Amino acid sequence: MMFSELIKHIDGAKVVNGGDAEITGIAYDSRGVEPGNVFVAMHGGSFDGHGYIAKAIESGAAAIVAEREVNDAPSVPYVVAPDGRRAMGRIAAPFYGFPTRKIKLVGVTGTSGKTTVTHLIQGIFNAAGTKAGLIGTVGAKIGDEVLDTEHTTPESVDLQRLLAYMVDRGVEVVAMEVSSHGLYQGRTIGCEFDCGVFTNIARDHLDFHKTLEAYLDAKLILFRDYPSMTEKQFCSVINADDAAADSVREAAPGCIISFGVGNPADLMASDIQVSDKSVAFTMSHRGESVPVRIGIGGAFNVYNGLSAAAAALALGLDLKTIAAGLGAAQGAPGRFESVECGQDFGVVVDYAHTPDELENVLKTAGNLTSGRLIAVFGCGGDRDRGKRPIMGGIGADLADLAVVTSDNPRSEDADAIISEILAGIPPEKMSKVTVEPDRRAAIEAAIGMAQTGDLVVIAGKGHEDYQILRDRTIHFDDREVAREVLGHRS
Repeated sequence: MMFSELIKHIDGAKVVNGGDAEITGIAYDSRGVEPGNVFVAMHGGSFDGHGYIAKAIESGAAAIVAEREVNDAPSVPYVVAPDGRRAMGRIAAPFYGFPTRKIKLVGVTGTSGKTTVTHLIQGIFNAAGTKAGLIGTVGAKIGDEVLDTEHTTPESVDLQRLLAYMVDRGVEVVAMEVSSHGLYQGRTIGCEFDCGVFTNIARDHLDFHKTLEAYLDAKLILFRDYPSMTEKQFCSVINADDAAADSVREAAPGCIISFGVGNPADLMASDIQVSDKSVAFTMSHRGESVPVRIGIGGAFNVYNGLSAAAAALALGLDLKTIAAGLGAAQGAPGRFESVECGQDFGVVVDYAHTPDELENVLKTAGNLTSGRLIAVFGCGGDRDRGKRPIMGGIGADLADLAVVTSDNPRSEDADAIISEILAGIPPEKMSKVTVEPDRRAAIEAAIGMAQTGDLVVIAGKGHEDYQILRDRTIHFDDREVAREVLGHRS
């Protein structure tokens, strides 16, 4: 495709150096530039791509899209755009043939449940005979084919390339996690959604967004701005039981399908039964009711099931087909995932890493065990510090025994993070708290405490198979470690 054709899609583009070129690809990292590429120079938090324009041209860049002019004017076609990342999305979509115009695209946003909901949506459509893909925290999938992605919401070029690949593979429906970062930074620019799903809002990512209001506003971009970016009929799926439901309704034009358990909604669940391995309920919509059983445990998965079902309704499936699909669907890895090694007590691994998620997981787990609830948890480094004492208080309040440990400390000192967690635990509850900075030893300690009928919850990392330390990243999988410890115990 010619550069002159691509830049027609950039709002407010200013041509600094004229000319034209045949474009073979789009690159935003100078190290990945190949001959014929357009290089998009952006200013980021810790880097400035404008300093690498010369290097990109040396590597064969045929054109440049940047956010400002540079001192040494390059010889290749050069265009300045107000926002490089958004400009990249604008040119990536046409370069890859507008892939989201050829599929039905569901964007799932919210603090919790995004990964499980996308897996359930994919499962519903696959069971209905429609080839479906998903993109999110645990990567991307087409059926059982796993594709690597770097972020929950990939950069626009990578995302459009991935979507185009899915189109080529015959995918008709894609369920995609849409993070607040991705929406705010414009990584999803160029996507045309058929449906947006709002799961809930709770404290998370305040290291980036600063306030809960700003965090919610980033989520609302999907419902407020994206319907006008497509000729498709956009439908918003909203959790009627969440405190932010009215804010989402106000932002969302047109079609809305609400779901809930407590407040009146278009799609509702009743007669709920929960275990550590499944949830069952009656699902009702417009006078029709069907029984549903989902093979993943935890009360919060009732909401995840309703989210996915409402999205499927928005895309045209009937209630019975959706119920059958939910019954056949598999949950996301590391989400209330049981670890079974023949022990006479339960072990569950969950990704819960926010106060709201930890509270939900521990409340659910507490209701499922006839014995004691033992919780292992920590907090990540270089992230919202304010949630640490909150999570400490939740863990000590809801668990009978708590083991506070390290998560992904990153550049921070693990002991300092733990101290901030412990600051939220009242002195009278410290007697049931064990501190063990070594995560493997913490899991060993928790499982070692367990007796018949107890339930051990290992929270924070879920599907992750690594731990990020100050100077290195090591292999670490809570599920693997739990199995090893259980094996030694037997």
